[in-house]
Amino acid sequence: MATGGDGDGREAACGHDSYRSPLASRYASPEMCFVFSDRYKFRTWRQLWLWLAEAEQTLGLPITDEQIQEMKSNLDNIDFKMAAEEEKQLRHDVMAHVHTFAHCCPKAAGIIHLGATSCYVGDNTDLIILRNAFDLLLPKLARVISRLADFAKERADLPTLGFTHFQPAQLTTVGKRCCLWIQDLCMDLQNLKRVRDDLRFRGVKGTTGTQASFLQLFEGDDQKVEQLDKMVTEKAGFKRAFIITGQTYTRKIDIEVLSVLAGLGASVHKICTDIRLLASLKELEEPFEKQQIGSSAMPYKRNPMRSERCCSLARHLMTLVMDPLQTASVQWFERTLDDSANRRMCLAEAFLTADTILNTLQNISEGLVVYPRVIERRIRQELPFMATENIIMAMVKAGGNRQDCHEKIRVLSHQAAAVVKQEGGDNDLIERIQADAYFSPVHSQLDHLLDPSSFTGRASQQVRRFLEEEVHPLLRPYESVMKVKAELCL
Repeated sequence: MATGGDGDGREAACGHDSYRSPLASRYASPEMCFVFSDRYKFRTWRQLWLWLAEAEQTLGLPITDEQIQEMKSNLDNIDFKMAAEEEKQLRHDVMAHVHTFAHCCPKAAGIIHLGATSCYVGDNTDLIILRNAFDLLLPKLARVISRLADFAKERADLPTLGFTHFQPAQLTTVGKRCCLWIQDLCMDLQNLKRVRDDLRFRGVKGTTGTQASFLQLFEGDDQKVEQLDKMVTEKAGFKRAFIITGQTYTRKIDIEVLSVLAGLGASVHKICTDIRLLASLKELEEPFEKQQIGSSAMPYKRNPMRSERCCSLARHLMTLVMDPLQTASVQWFERTLDDSANRRMCLAEAFLTADTILNTLQNISEGLVVYPRVIERRIRQELPFMATENIIMAMVKAGGNRQDCHEKIRVLSHQAAAVVKQEGGDNDLIERIQADAYFSPVHSQLDHLLDPSSFTGRASQQVRRFLEEEVHPLLRPYESVMKVKAELCL
């Protein structure tokens, strides 16, 4: 994983002779890459060892202030080369870093990792990382919702042809369709926040979760062991710790985390698929930069590459939930190590992928372009057929016979449809109705009967009510970060 920095030249910095995940080298933000970096991980291990030592000292174990200060002074002094050499010999990553930390803290060497098991640093660090990664995603998702809410409000009254089965259906508005996207994302925001807030610390539990080693350290003082667990949990910024663990925290947590991220992936895939289809209809486009090239062969092309990227990565994000599902199902008794290598990949990849699609979707939502004339033309092609029921009702009100009117409309509609389908012409149903003396009682009403806004129902009111009652209250906690613009790495 990346070690952070400003992101410039990240790919070049790692060289071009070995594979590196495109999530880190091309797509994800520097801040998300840093949260999953080796530096952040192993620095957090050292912080956890320091918190443990501080709490043990407070509760009466013979740990000196000098030892504590030595650990504090070396939290960032990580010799990665030495740690790698140690791990190559020991085949144990935690003990390799215990030795590396002890090397620069000779006075504290004897009390580092005192009473702990590997999962004290491994699992607790993972939980800290998951929490902090959620804290990066939540405002990004809120900004996407905010940008789309602005778009929906602006286009709340613009009629557009609805589609069911990707076949023309009753009219809606551009803003109402956007609210379908927003509603899904609001559910994702609530789900991400819920899972983030429900995260609990593994805490200080020992090798099989019984806290036996700490009970021995404190000579059977049960209360001090509970205090130790509580103190370290609070130092790590968690409100609660698990009461029950095996060696690890339950891997059901990883299922919950990746499930809500997979749900976000599904929402983004649907949104960006809609944008791609609308781009093909030339009704709406994602931003297209002045020097951007759509095709190496066809210079006129304006491909929706951002939306395509979101769909591509969202598919990857949705599949990742299978990893923790299978991992949790095969954790024997108190723990097996076949979770480790898998979790190194799937947890990081899920958050880096979610980060990328949110950065990209924010960029899209900040520059959506609508083409009202194209939308209007497509409505004109389909609206005459949709208006036939209204015309029949108007004729009945003017004294006509409903059955006679229905038959005449049926015949004229089929004639107009033949022009559209067989001759490639425009829909001329209204012209045919205007030319038929039978319909003279409603000729003066046709413009009114064909007003697109009369076919959109309560779409405009629904948009305004939805934004006011559901969206804006949900976004209030994120108001301070709403002005941040999206930046694409590549």
